[in-house]
Amino acid sequence: MSNKDGFVSGLIAGAAVGSLLGGFLGILVGTSISDDADLAENLLDSQDTEKRKSIKQSDRTEKARQSLESKIAQLNQAIDEVRQQIGDVNGNLVSTNTEQSIYEEGS
Repeated sequence: MSNKDGFVSGLIAGAAVGSLLGGFLGILVGTSISDDADLAENLLDSQDTEKRKSIKQSDRTEKARQSLESKIAQLNQAIDEVRQQIGDVNGNLVSTNTEQSIYEEGS
C-alpha cells in the first residue's frame, strides 16, 4: 500500500509543480508575444502615419502646383492685355508689326 500512497502523492505533487511551472512559463511567453504584438502594431501605426503624411504632402504639392499654374495663366493674360494696350497706343498691334517686318525682310 505504501507504493500506491507514494505514487498518488508523487502524482499530486508533480501535477502541482508542473502547473506552477506551466503557469509561469505561460505568463513569460504571453508577455513576450504581447510585447512583440504591441511593437508590430506600433510599427504598422508609424508606417500608416508616414503614408498619411506622404499623401498630405503630395496633396499640398499638387494644390501648390495648380495655384502656380493659375497665377501663371493670370500673368500671361495680363501681359497679353498690356501688349495690346501698348500696340493700340502706337497705332499698330504688336502682331501686325511682327507680320510687317517678316514681309519686309522677304521682299
